[in-house]
Amino acid sequence: MNSTKKELPAEQREELLRALKTRFEKNMNRHRDLEWDAIQAKLEANPEKLWSLSEMEETGGAPDVVAYDDRTGEYTFYDCSAESPKDRRSLCYDREALESMKAHKPQDSALDVADAMGIELLTEEQYQELQQLGAFDTKTSSWIKTPSAVRALGGALFGDRRFGRVFMYHNGADSYYAGRGFRGVLRV
Repeated sequence: MNSTKKELPAEQREELLRALKTRFEKNMNRHRDLEWDAIQAKLEANPEKLWSLSEMEETGGAPDVVAYDDRTGEYTFYDCSAESPKDRRSLCYDREALESMKAHKPQDSALDVADAMGIELLTEEQYQELQQLGAFDTKTSSWIKTPSAVRALGGALFGDRRFGRVFMYHNGADSYYAGRGFRGVLRV
C-alpha cells in the first residue's frame, strides 16, 4: 500500500471516481436522498480521503457512500463488498496481539492495516447498519472495533451473517483466519 504520497495521479483519480459513481448509481437503496455531484465535489476537495477510498477499492472493499451527516457536513463510506474484503483477510486484530504471538504469525493486524489506509474498522452499530442495506459476510466474517474492556481481557469482536441473521462473536485478538478480514469506514 502507498503510505508516503497520499494523493492519486490524475488518471487513477478519474478511474476511481468513475467506479464510485457507477457503484453509487447501481445501489441507490444505500443512499436514497444523496446526489453524486455533491459527493464528487467533496471527494475532489479532499485528495487524502480519495486516496483512502482508493486503498479500500484496491483491497476489495467496494466502498460506497451510506450516509450524510447534516451536523458535520460529512459523507460516510463503508466497505460494501459482498464478503469481507479479499486482500484484508488472515489478519489478527491489533499490534499487541501480533507482537504477543511466538510462532505462525499473520502478516499484519487489522487495526494497523486500517490505520495505514486512513480508515477505521466498523463499530458493532455500524456493522448492524451495513447489514440493513444487504446481506454481507454470508461466507466470511469481519473484525469490528472492539470495546477496550473486551480487548483488555484478550478478546476481540467480529461479525457475520448466517441463517438469515447477523451474529456478533468474540475470539482471541491473536486469532486469524483465511475467511476473516475487516470492513472499514471513512468520513469525508
